[in-house]
Amino acid sequence: MSHSHTITASSIAIVSDIQVHQGQTVIQGQPLLMLHIMGTDLPIVAPQAGVIRRLLVSTDDEVETEQALIEIDHISHSDVALTDPKSLSNVESALYAFRTRQQLTLDEARTKALSKRQGQGYRSARQNLADLCDVNSFMEYGQFAVAAQRQRRDYQELKSATAADGIITGVGGVNGAPDSDVTSTRYKTAIVINDYSVLAGTQGFFHHQKLDRILAVAEQQKLPVIMYAEGGGGRPGDTDITVVNSGLQCASFSSWARLSAVVPRIAVANGYCFAGNAALFGAADIRIATKQSWIGMAGPAMIEGGGLGKVDAKDIGPIAIQAKNGVVDIVADDECHATELAKRCLGYFQGDCEYSAKEQAEKQAMQPLLRDVLPDDRRFVYDMRQAIELLADSDSFTELQRQFGGAIISGFIRLQGKPVGVLASDCKVLGGAIDVDAGEKAAEFMQLCNGFNIPLLSLCDTPGFMVGPEHEQRGAVRRLSKLFTGGAKLSVPLVAVTLRKCYGLGAQALLGGSTMKPHYMLSWPTGEFGGMGLEGAVKLGFSKELAAQENSAARQDLYEKLVAKQYANGQASEVASVLEIDAVIDPADTRQILIQTLFQ
Repeated sequence: MSHSHTITASSIAIVSDIQVHQGQTVIQGQPLLMLHIMGTDLPIVAPQAGVIRRLLVSTDDEVETEQALIEIDHISHSDVALTDPKSLSNVESALYAFRTRQQLTLDEARTKALSKRQGQGYRSARQNLADLCDVNSFMEYGQFAVAAQRQRRDYQELKSATAADGIITGVGGVNGAPDSDVTSTRYKTAIVINDYSVLAGTQGFFHHQKLDRILAVAEQQKLPVIMYAEGGGGRPGDTDITVVNSGLQCASFSSWARLSAVVPRIAVANGYCFAGNAALFGAADIRIATKQSWIGMAGPAMIEGGGLGKVDAKDIGPIAIQAKNGVVDIVADDECHATELAKRCLGYFQGDCEYSAKEQAEKQAMQPLLRDVLPDDRRFVYDMRQAIELLADSDSFTELQRQFGGAIISGFIRLQGKPVGVLASDCKVLGGAIDVDAGEKAAEFMQLCNGFNIPLLSLCDTPGFMVGPEHEQRGAVRRLSKLFTGGAKLSVPLVAVTLRKCYGLGAQALLGGSTMKPHYMLSWPTGEFGGMGLEGAVKLGFSKELAAQENSAARQDLYEKLVAKQYANGQASEVASVLEIDAVIDPADTRQILIQTLFQ
């Protein structure tokens, strides 16, 4: 006895190949056709033995979600033998069994889970994988793992419902050009993608074993890691394995942390990212999260279990908070954008990229515009990011933590295709004064660049460290000192350029510790140098003289003359004349001098 079944498309796709014909008998797991989705071909296989009743599509057809593809009449295995006398060899039988088992882990066999993700506006774990790396280069580890719940659930159900135990791990080529060897050492990347459609992304026994395995591979082979962290923490429902109830013997978190300064680690968060997944996300070198992200060290259940009341998941670590406090380095529009950003950030650690001679000539022709970046009045603000964009190769600037510690801009650029880390003052925030957030942000960025041999550029325009009783309440003495420690430990080349203000301890810290730390200490002609801000120095150093003036007009006149004298003494050319800096340069020459200093 047979019954009919219609196979439908799980998403928008193109039919790239049809491997059967109407009336053909097929066995379970036999490939029927191929759908081209998100840059990869996914096989549609027979869910059971049967006969093709009708083909509803042709090669190169564009299909919509849930569009019917094939009608198939299912028949028993004995009927297959009668209608198809050709018996399968042992090898063929094993191959069919393998393909059937493999198919259960893919989106085509998990249509309900896929539809639910798409209904939320999200992508499946395997769709993110296909977008991230060349799938032909991807070598998956532990694809056939299931949740450790065979004692309490049907094993056949677990194969699909808990596919790969909720975590895709492997090694693949990321960022390789289509005509390049994407599996070369330069592009090989360890990939970890948590699958929220499996038990809400919780971390089970085999899940952790897979994670530990791929992290060990990354450490052994010195591979960068891109991790998609979505879901919760430990999974209490795994009953197959006898372990200590605490689960504290799990090594995944220390394995991940041990890779710090060993290989670059980029994490992507989307949706709910709580507990264990949040801990992994927070420990990454670069943290990217979508606008639809909620990130916290505990989810609603743990908070309620701790006696802290019921909390809605969307009240825990929303992106607006986590971007402002520095937990998130870059906010992405969605998973597609986050994947693009992850690949872009990885590129800085992979090394040089090509810019044509024409592109370089066009960029060089723009350099005179740097002379117009600063306003005529030294008290007015300007756009430091404009200066960065002019200096850097076109479309090469990627900023980190823009909403946190805004007095310092941090990020990566390229100069003639070579990666460079940038720290730059932003006079639009606190006048460029370095507060505790900006100081810690800059110190961590120095450490990141130093760990991976990326040279640094410091663009200085700061009146120094932020001061005042309120700032001291935030631990300024302890936290700002980290910037000196970071600078002192720099072993990569550092070039510093003063655009305008270079005052006090804050300026010294931004220069790596002193004007003698950089490989080349430069200033534009507009540079101003001193132990503190000119205005403050006059008020403090000449307080008696100013107080002696009988009327306010005379006092103001004296004040302005003293400031002008201080400015003349602290001009870049005067400071250069006593060798406190190395050179004063035309702003239009900055880019070429940076390239010569760092790379020639």
